[in-house]
Order: sequence, then structure tokens, then C-alpha cells
Amino acid sequence: MKFDVDYIEKLAKIIADNSLTEISMEDGEQAITIRKDLPEVIQAVAPAVSQPAAAPVSAPAVPQASSSEQAPAKKGTPITSPMVGTFYKSPSPDAEPFVTVGQTIKQGDVVCIVEAMKLMNEIESDVAGKVVEICVDDGQPVEFGQVLMYVE
Repeated sequence: MKFDVDYIEKLAKIIADNSLTEISMEDGEQAITIRKDLPEVIQAVAPAVSQPAAAPVSAPAVPQASSSEQAPAKKGTPITSPMVGTFYKSPSPDAEPFVTVGQTIKQGDVVCIVEAMKLMNEIESDVAGKVVEICVDDGQPVEFGQVLMYVE
């Protein structure tokens, strides 16, 4: 198989359509990795496909991430997702949420679940304090490092 421009564009579309952050493909001695750090990055992937197929295609978003974290830092300490997955605020659909806005939590308390690859991963708080904002809706996909909630 040859990694031509059409094939690479199809991979980029798969990333965009399925809320993925990365696709890696290997075929013999050829390999390609396409990465998306933020939603705006997918537009930068299409022009980058003219690079040699063996070179990873990625767009750095570190400066953008740091500028977007400056404003929310005033809300308190962020609790971030340690993985890509799906956010759940309660252990089951009919159960009470682990935490609510205004609730006081201790370090080590379970604050949510992030489902990844059919595994339910309990996310524990690294800090004690009052939950001031929950930034993610129940059942919403989350990225690695995405802020789930703020604790003051």
C-alpha cells in the first residue's frame, strides 16, 4: 500500500469525524502518524500531507493550550483527564453524581469516571476543596489533559 495524498486526507477525515486525536498506520517499511491536539489543528493537517509519507504529520498546540489555561487558572485548581475517553459523572445512569458544584471534596475522593477501551477508570482528586465548576457534560468525549472540573 502506498500512502498517497488521498489516503492521508481520508485518515485526517476519520480523525475529525470520530473525535480521535491520533491515527498511526504501518505497512512494511512505510509508517505514518497523524495527530490532532485541538479542533483547529485538523485544518493544518491537510496542507501537511505533501510531506514524505514516512514522516509523522503533527501540529504543535502547546502555545495555544497555555494561553487557554491562563484565564481558567483563576477558577481554582483544575482536575484534568489522565486519558482519552468518555466522561461520566456517576457510576451508573440512575446513580447520584460523584460530585456536584459546591460540594467539598477531600484528596483521593473519586470525582468521576473516564471510560477508555471499555474500562471504567475512576478519577480521584489530587486536591481538597470545594468543586466550583464541572467543565464536561455527562457522556461527553474528553482528551488527555482536558480540564474536567475546578476545585478551590
